[in-house]
Amino acid sequence: MTKKESFQLEFEQHVEKGLSAFPKFLSSKYIYDDRGDELFQQIMALPEYYLTNAEYNIIHQYKSELRALFETTKGFDLIELGAGDGKKTKVLLEEFHVHATNFTYIPIDISQHAIDNLSTSIKNIYPKMEVHGAQGTYFKVLEALSRFNKRPKVIIVLGSNIGNLPHREAIDFLKQIQKIMSPEDTLFMGFDQKKDPYTIQSAYADSTGVTQEFNRNLLHRLNREMNADFTVHKFEHWEAYDPENGTAKSYLIATEECEVTIKKLNLKVHFNKWETIHTEISQKYDDLTVEWLAKESGLQISQIFEDQEKLFKNYLFKKK
Repeated sequence: MTKKESFQLEFEQHVEKGLSAFPKFLSSKYIYDDRGDELFQQIMALPEYYLTNAEYNIIHQYKSELRALFETTKGFDLIELGAGDGKKTKVLLEEFHVHATNFTYIPIDISQHAIDNLSTSIKNIYPKMEVHGAQGTYFKVLEALSRFNKRPKVIIVLGSNIGNLPHREAIDFLKQIQKIMSPEDTLFMGFDQKKDPYTIQSAYADSTGVTQEFNRNLLHRLNREMNADFTVHKFEHWEAYDPENGTAKSYLIATEECEVTIKKLNLKVHFNKWETIHTEISQKYDDLTVEWLAKESGLQISQIFEDQEKLFKNYLFKKK
């Protein structure tokens, strides 16, 4: 079975499980086909979506310091999980290029489209830069990363992607990273911070409706790839942020009772009016929570970087 076939089978099994459950759920990672990638680029450009610029400003402000922290006499492998369009990482790549840093860039993303575009764009700017992109989910890819052990690794996870995992799953994820790290390795990870609830709510429920179309892309994808018959416009996006536990949740809500057939899965799914499909969580953090996650995972925080508006933080971890 090819990697593409394996991923498609995993997707189909997830859909059958998620839409047969109560309450229903679908993972946001399956939003990211070509169209999903395009919509997420639009989301990152929205004025309400503060996360991208906040982290970009951190990396731009501290790029020289980060280069000094990452550099070793043996060079290093820069491994990025969830690379996307690489907008923020390109700030580091430029810094490394200017200072003739010895490194290899290994961007990893669930979307082959994103990896192809990113690799091409980097090669157009830096033809001699060593870039080895790979497609896959975090947990699958982490199994393969253990072979990168000839020189130090710098593993980066930007965009607060860890926020898509509940705390216990986040600890499992961090443990898997910790297991493939040597004492010389570094983990550099972004965590969106707790803040004014209205700021967070607006970031995931923009007035132009781009976020709604992003979430609805899951249903478009099921219609296209699994021969489903969702009437997509009858499902509305809803965002709910709980400031007590720092969890933002995204849903698709059926605005009328309906039955959907997914022919490829031989599956009929009934929706009551106002029934939900939970599609995403986006966890928000403070230092105490991140310290707890690190402790539970066998990691320790060695440094913290924060943007000037105090919206976002990047943490540097070492193996405990």
